[in-house]
Amino acid sequence: MDISTTLANRVMRLVVSPDYRPSKPKQIATQLKLDPEGTRELRRVIKQLALEGRLTYGSNHLVMSVGSVGGPKDVIRGTFRRAMGGGFGFVRPSHAEDSGEIREDIFVPPGATGGALEGDLVEIKIGPSRRGGTEGSVVEVLQRARRQFTGTFQVVDSNPAVFLDGTPYEQPVSVGDVRGLPLENDDKVFVEIVEYPKDDGSGGEAVILERLGSNTNPAIDTLTIMRQYALPDAFPETVLDDARKQADAFNDDAVPEGRTDLTKLLTITIDPFDARDFDDAISLEREKGRWRLWVHIADVSHFVPVGSAIDEEAKHRATSVYLPDRVIPMIPEIISNHLASLQPDRIRLVKTVEIELLDDLTITHTEVHNAAIHSDMRLNYQQVDQFLENPESFRDKWGGEICDLLQRMHELAMKTRKSRFKGGALSMDMPDIKLDLDKSGKVKGAYRVEHTESHQIIEEFMLAGNQAVATWLDDLKLNFLHRIHPPPERRKLRQLGNFVKDLGINVTSIESRFEIQKVLDQVAGTPLEDAVNFAVLKSMNKAIYAPQLEGHYALDMEHYCHFTSPIRRYPDLTVHRLIQNLLDRKKTPDDPFATLVKLGHHCSDMERNAAAAERELIELKLLHYLKKHIGEKMEAVISRVFADGIHARCVKLPVDGFIPVTTLPNDKYRYERRGQMIIGFKEGNRYRLGDQLTVKIAKVDLQDRQLYLEAVKNHSTRAERKSKRSNSSAKPRYKGKRKKDRRDKKKRRKKR
Repeated sequence: MDISTTLANRVMRLVVSPDYRPSKPKQIATQLKLDPEGTRELRRVIKQLALEGRLTYGSNHLVMSVGSVGGPKDVIRGTFRRAMGGGFGFVRPSHAEDSGEIREDIFVPPGATGGALEGDLVEIKIGPSRRGGTEGSVVEVLQRARRQFTGTFQVVDSNPAVFLDGTPYEQPVSVGDVRGLPLENDDKVFVEIVEYPKDDGSGGEAVILERLGSNTNPAIDTLTIMRQYALPDAFPETVLDDARKQADAFNDDAVPEGRTDLTKLLTITIDPFDARDFDDAISLEREKGRWRLWVHIADVSHFVPVGSAIDEEAKHRATSVYLPDRVIPMIPEIISNHLASLQPDRIRLVKTVEIELLDDLTITHTEVHNAAIHSDMRLNYQQVDQFLENPESFRDKWGGEICDLLQRMHELAMKTRKSRFKGGALSMDMPDIKLDLDKSGKVKGAYRVEHTESHQIIEEFMLAGNQAVATWLDDLKLNFLHRIHPPPERRKLRQLGNFVKDLGINVTSIESRFEIQKVLDQVAGTPLEDAVNFAVLKSMNKAIYAPQLEGHYALDMEHYCHFTSPIRRYPDLTVHRLIQNLLDRKKTPDDPFATLVKLGHHCSDMERNAAAAERELIELKLLHYLKKHIGEKMEAVISRVFADGIHARCVKLPVDGFIPVTTLPNDKYRYERRGQMIIGFKEGNRYRLGDQLTVKIAKVDLQDRQLYLEAVKNHSTRAERKSKRSNSSAKPRYKGKRKKDRRDKKKRRKKR
């Protein structure tokens, strides 16, 4: 069961505070100033937190923190994490995260996992370990993370069975009578577990929900992930009929009555070269010491009436899903790729945010229009980057007006971007991975998408549009879905601070966005960049959709919503409708707060599900590609460190692989969390976060969906040993480098 992250965090902060006294849910609702709908949501949240072991009920149904009551200290609830191979795992205690207690994950040895799978909520019993210390054994699986799986069909000893994908089970689950189904060995199928396998993998039962197809078809990977994440397929015919009616009724030869005519305004679009929808365009003028920016967004709400078949389907989907080889759109393509697509040389309907700014970026006027535009040119990011390198070479080809517009856009965007980061905004996005596919859908290669200045231009203007709309609606005190990013909890920032200090990064404390950005700047372009960015992201709360005004921490914006992508995000569509209601002067333009709370939960959940599906499909396709390259060597950087092994991110091909500790050079290794390393007793046997390795592809497990690597050489420890031989008093890598830099600066000052 999903819970509201924001409300759960508020409850936990209250319950673990020193001033809290055990209270009933209704009293907690009063302290948190919740309305009736919020109180009902609170009861659901408290039940889930109690199930997870983060809260407990005392006498008379009083809500209490786990640490405030008695009970068996050797029984703990937490989330199970399966180790990569070896049959063992770890459990992260639920209550430790809320109390701020620093506690290592609890080791669960082979044979004691109780059949738990990745992400399951479990209850474990703590006892002494034969190796010294403590370990746990799973007493009960309280809540399964998943019930439906994809797998490979096989007839084993004359009995039909399925080997499940992404699980540790080496033995298949039984699927009973399959007569009548056109199944052959190695077919991919979609199943639901009826009885989970035992700890040794035996005894599981499932029912086949669908035959997906032959395992030799590259397209089967996409269908497999779609079923696993319950992604929708084709639109119902009633939805398509509604879309066709909208197309028949639309006339793009003239500006509709009642709309602001902006068709004479110089307007362009900038998108990826392979973009599948075009929902934003920009106009910009410079006049007498001020800027006038127009952010044009496709008016999808005009083609999706409230309560229509299209609307209900869009609300259910909540987001478009962008998979490597296909798009699962939120609304039918006849609207998303035609009626609402801002194609050049055609009249298109838009919601336009007009923003006037002074040279110091002070906003003097904001206005939102129901408008129509006529885009003059469609450009992609690569073209704009080439233009920025040599603007004059494009004047003959594109004309002076377009080139002047692009230069104005670049000037204003870079100015606003610099101002944002100076004000405290964070830049912590992990790089996107793009696959090169052949016509059959097989991977030819992969690369990271660079966030160049052309991307930044559009990003700045979209942020400006989102912020302007949210500020306007908040000033009117209306209910709408904000894009909320709650500030991180102090305990997580303390943990992040300890983590970066252990890496030798120069930072005193991490209590603000400025200090976090300082850390990100220090590691930019170094082997530690991905690891530190990942650690920063882990310390942050997830951004969600909700009607309350809580601001966006990472962007350093008090007022923020999503307005600029109504083709692919349902929350944006709801904001467009609210704007339309205001322009139509409706007496009750906004939706009830409680309705928006529920919708926000749904949209947030669907967004996370879509992102997880995209990540897993990319990994699966890369594994198919790498299976043909067993034994090849690659350069990699250690990205994460665990007690059972290390994760390494390959440099040329952006994929993560696992190096089990058992495959490292023969030694007795120990895991040091403080230093984020695995270290042996023999000289040079140390593997630390950020170390640069040469690795070999050892194994690709498609069923387990895991790449296994073998460490061939650790270049970082070799360099460190060489440094120690030349200077016996040298300090660790980063501290030694800082001292050398200070000595060099002193020498330069003396010369001057």
